[in-house]
Amino acid sequence: MGSTQFGNFHDFCRDSTLPICNLISDKHSQSGPWDGSDNCQLRGIPLSNGKRLGNLGSILLCAIAILTSMYLLYRSERKRAAVGRREMQVFLLGYIVISICEIFTVGDFPLNSTVRIAFTAIHIGFIIATTWILMLNAIVGYQLLDDGTLLSLALIVGSAAILLVGTGYIALDTGLHWTGYWDSSYELPKNRHIALYVLYQLAPLVFLVAYFVLQAILVIKILGETRPMLYLASAAILFAAGQVFNYVVSKYICDGTSGKIDGALFETLFTLLAVVMNWVFWSSITEDDWPTVPPNQFP
Repeated sequence: MGSTQFGNFHDFCRDSTLPICNLISDKHSQSGPWDGSDNCQLRGIPLSNGKRLGNLGSILLCAIAILTSMYLLYRSERKRAAVGRREMQVFLLGYIVISICEIFTVGDFPLNSTVRIAFTAIHIGFIIATTWILMLNAIVGYQLLDDGTLLSLALIVGSAAILLVGTGYIALDTGLHWTGYWDSSYELPKNRHIALYVLYQLAPLVFLVAYFVLQAILVIKILGETRPMLYLASAAILFAAGQVFNYVVSKYICDGTSGKIDGALFETLFTLLAVVMNWVFWSSITEDDWPTVPPNQFP
């Protein structure tokens, strides 16, 4: 893979604001060897002692995301007969942790580097764990196991914890140089990290696609409905739009605003809207008037 772009983060960190850039930068921040005359750097708000607070818009949106998710947790609690209620609440709790971490990883607080590395490791670990939980939420709808039971929750939380701990350890080892095994990710010009590329970039995407396919089959083939697909499709489109803003359009937004904002703000916004629409989708297919999925019925 030496001649391919697979596993490389240099260009991503040059053009976007990503939590993983905190790990592979020698400064352990969004600044790094990718900085140059051809990339835009967020200026943020000046603080004392020459420090700055970047991505204030993302920080505020993360706060709104946390409050919104808490409200959805409350609404989910009231839907006592809904299939997958507890499992949906576990997903929302994961998203809350992601939003808290994003305040300190993408929000660019003037933190001690070790603290930022810790938040980044938790952030990346919860991204893969939470998308895994979301995919399992789709499987819950098929009623292979009784939802909300100790067994169901233990399988979901336990498997997600394995992904969280494994990914978190790799991230911490990368940033803190415990073993030195991942020190090659600091090397120019590619800043290559195959493990985190797979765990942070590819695996969550696979889990999200699987979730969409499983839910589409459940709604169209088993429930025989189409209206909930509008909500599911809206969630997918909103999430995709956020990724486009962060990975593709970000540098143009930063240049156009002279470093005041970049695509990370819109990624946070559209991800929040996607989570809300996904909850609306789940709520719509757990209404009392939908037919019950018989046990052991497969598409």
